[in-house]
Amino acid sequence: MLAEKNIAIACNPLAGAGRSVPFAEQIAAELQTRRIKRTLFSNNWPGDFNSFTEVWIVGGDGTLNYFFNKYPGIKLPLAVFNGGTGNDVHSLLYKNKTFEEQLQTVLTADAKPIDAGRCNEKYFLNGVGIGFEGAVAKNLMGKKKKPGKAGFMGAILRNVFFYTSKKYKSVAVECNGESRNLLISVMNGHRAGGGFHIAPSSAIDDGLLDVVMVDKLHPLQRLRWMPVIERGAHLGLPFIKYFKTDKIIITSDTMIDAHLDGEYYAARRLEIEILPGKYFFRY
Repeated sequence: MLAEKNIAIACNPLAGAGRSVPFAEQIAAELQTRRIKRTLFSNNWPGDFNSFTEVWIVGGDGTLNYFFNKYPGIKLPLAVFNGGTGNDVHSLLYKNKTFEEQLQTVLTADAKPIDAGRCNEKYFLNGVGIGFEGAVAKNLMGKKKKPGKAGFMGAILRNVFFYTSKKYKSVAVECNGESRNLLISVMNGHRAGGGFHIAPSSAIDDGLLDVVMVDKLHPLQRLRWMPVIERGAHLGLPFIKYFKTDKIIITSDTMIDAHLDGEYYAARRLEIEILPGKYFFRY
């Protein structure tokens, strides 16, 4: 069965401050040891993967975001290996598995459907962060980041003290109104920023988006509550509005700073919807 596989390994050479390339080479070597056909792509990805049986992606959430916006209609079984900075989707799918454990899983597990999302014309897998989170992503554009939360903390702390909350209009079946928010997270996964459990009740296969709205907060309050949000114990707090939906439209009189899976994005109107069972992962 394994000998019939023909695996494409898609690696982002910029992910994880360059560590994704040797990691992808390690994966290719492991497959060679098992006599499994494989092809490694780094700088030049193909126009499609139709000649392969599945695709393994080596990188973080940003690499996944690039992959799905380049190949939005892909139906092959997929896997992701944690070669990036945040690796939030990898953590969601594979928890704390070692490399050897994950390799065995993706070689033998059936492909299961997971949800994706669309924001305007862009696809995402993990989530959309608006306001504070978007400003952090904007600050990090073009900069090398360390793996995990360390890669984000400098920009996060800078915005804790200096970010100005913006006014948004949000329209969904569950919510219709204007508010001034520190941030609005529209999540398919449950964590962002390398380990902030912003939507701890989220499931990636429930056909719904988890929306977390945080009211305007003074910088000292932001410092006080950031560790609580990090560990996912915030949903019952009085300045949090939380609900699940399949679609939400968020607008503003000024340009909205946002990110899709950590990649900066800006627009005055964000139409965000869930795409149930869009992609198939071995996990």
